[in-house]
Amino acid sequence: MQDRKRLEEAVANDVSIASLTDDLDTLFELLREGEDVSADIIREMRPYEALLARLETAMLLAGENDGLPAIMTIHPGAGGTESQDWAEMLMRMYLRWAERNSMGTVITDRLEGEGAGIKSVTFEVNGPNAYGMLQSEIGVHRLVRISPFDASARRHTSFASVFVYPQIDDQIKIDIKDGDLRIDTFRAGGAGGQHVNMTDSAVRITHFPTGIVVQCQNERSQFKNKDSAMKQLRAKLYEHELEKKREESRKTEASKLEINFGSQIRSYVLAPYRMIKDHRTKLAVGDVDRVLDGDMESLMHAWLVWRKTGRTAKDTDDLPD
Repeated sequence: MQDRKRLEEAVANDVSIASLTDDLDTLFELLREGEDVSADIIREMRPYEALLARLETAMLLAGENDGLPAIMTIHPGAGGTESQDWAEMLMRMYLRWAERNSMGTVITDRLEGEGAGIKSVTFEVNGPNAYGMLQSEIGVHRLVRISPFDASARRHTSFASVFVYPQIDDQIKIDIKDGDLRIDTFRAGGAGGQHVNMTDSAVRITHFPTGIVVQCQNERSQFKNKDSAMKQLRAKLYEHELEKKREESRKTEASKLEINFGSQIRSYVLAPYRMIKDHRTKLAVGDVDRVLDGDMESLMHAWLVWRKTGRTAKDTDDLPD
């Protein structure tokens, strides 16, 4: 069904671009004959350019796992409530992005912050090309704003790190030995009712050879939580093996940046001016609210171009007309 949906979308795009091309050809022919159709051409070019951008994005998603759903994890940096609130803002941004793109999301683990925000969150993004698009977000995100938690209204800088893993299909075999695992059950925290708070439904799995730890507590059923935690473990083990191969061949992908607070990939400045700047692609976006509400296509597309060609937004601006 997924393959069929993908092929139907490809056929629909082909029909649409052929139709738009015919319409534009007709308008340009009328223009050459002296008709004043400039406004019509401008109007017709907007959907044409939008469709071309979507097709270019699809062409750039050529990685082995780019078409898979994704698992995202967000952790705040040092800074207590400030960074925890920033981590929650990032979570909302990605959930809104998924909603705008008709992708389903499932929060599998969430640890509330003290007073505001979150200490950590892990969630699934289920949709075609989710991993390919969200790889652009791997790294440290920096926020500069007037703190809503500071009575003196001073400017604060906060950090949060984002990891993204592909959800590995059951057809891909990941060898996990029972003897390499420790499975712990515990009572889930937070809201959820009497059942959640009084039964050991939450599951934590530790993989001894790699030290990877995953957990899930969003379901009332211990079996469902274990299944979700195993899905996370398989995804992280797969990414772990890929990363080892990259290191061995010294061809580590640019998308997997070292997560530390001296190498932020993107800055979100809300004061004294308002702008988002991606430090890899050099793309700057002035409409901060639109991006924080999930409209991230321009940032993701610029990253895909940069990953494929090494060309930044500044390089594009410098190209001759």
